Amino acid sequence: LADLEKAYKAFANKDYNRKVDQRVSKVMLKAYMKEVGKENRPEIFTLIDKKFDGNIDRFVDEAFKTSIFGSDENFNKFMKKPTAKALKSDLMIQYAQSVIQKMIDLRKELKPINEKFALAKQTYIKGLLEMNPGKPAYPDANFTIRATYGQVLPYSPSDGIDYHYYTTLKGVMEKEDPNNWEFVVPEKLKELYKNKDFGQYAMPNGEMPVNFLSNNDITGGNSGSPVFNANGELIGTAFDGNWEAMSGDIVFEEALQRTISVDIRYILFIIDKFAGAKNIIDEMSIVK
Repeated sequence: LADLEKAYKAFANKDYNRKVDQRVSKVMLKAYMKEVGKENRPEIFTLIDKKFDGNIDRFVDEAFKTSIFGSDENFNKFMKKPTAKALKSDLMIQYAQSVIQKMIDLRKELKPINEKFALAKQTYIKGLLEMNPGKPAYPDANFTIRATYGQVLPYSPSDGIDYHYYTTLKGVMEKEDPNNWEFVVPEKLKELYKNKDFGQYAMPNGEMPVNFLSNNDITGGNSGSPVFNANGELIGTAFDGNWEAMSGDIVFEEALQRTISVDIRYILFIIDKFAGAKNIIDEMSIVK
C-alpha cells in the first residue's frame, strides 16, 4: 500500500489536471479506434464494446468517476479499506494492464523482425565504413547533445528549378485542403492572413515568414532542435529535411542537403496573434 500511495502522489501531483486528462483521453482513444482495427486493439476495447456499447465518452467518464485514480476522494476511500476486488474491477487499472499486455504481445511479434534488422544494420554500417576507408564517419550520437553550423541558403535540385530560402503564410493558404488533416487551415488563421494582422512579426515587405532553409545536416531525432544565428539569438526550430536530402544518412550532398526550420517569427506570431497567449511573449526578450 505504501508503494501504491507513493505512485499515486507521483501521478496526481501539482501539475496534473484531471479535467484536461479526461478530455484528452476521449479524443485520443477515439483517434486510436479510427486508426487501429478491432483485431489489433488491447483487450480493454472488448470491454468498452460490451459494457459501454463502444461509447468512448461513457467509458472515460465512468473510469474517472469510479477508479481509485479518478479523484483524491476515491483514492483516500480505497486506502481506508483496500481490497483486491476493488483493484481487479478498477477501469483505469484494467485499461493499463490491457495496454501493457498488448505491448508485451507486440514485442514478441517484433522480436524475430528486430533480430533480422540488427543483422542487416551490421552489414549496412560495415558497408558505410568500407566506402570511405580512413575518412571520418558519422557517429551514432542519438540521445546526446550536439551542435552543427551552416548557412541559410536556397537550392536548385535540377535544371530550371529553383527553391527560395524561405516560405510564407501565403503558401499555407495555397496548400489548404480541408479533406486532409495535415493541410487543414483554422478559420482564425485565415482571418489573420486576410487582414494582414501579423503584428510585429511580419517581414519588411509585409509578408509573414513561415519556414526557412539552411545547409545544416539533419536526421531522425533532430526535430525540435533550436537554430541560432551568429549572435546566439534563436531564429527558428528545425523539424525536417528536403526530399533531396533523403540520402543524408549515407552521404552529405552539399549542393542539395537542406534542413527545414520554422521561422521564430512565425512561432511568436502563432503564440501571440493566433493563440492569444501574449503573457508568454511578455516573458521573452525579443530582438528586432
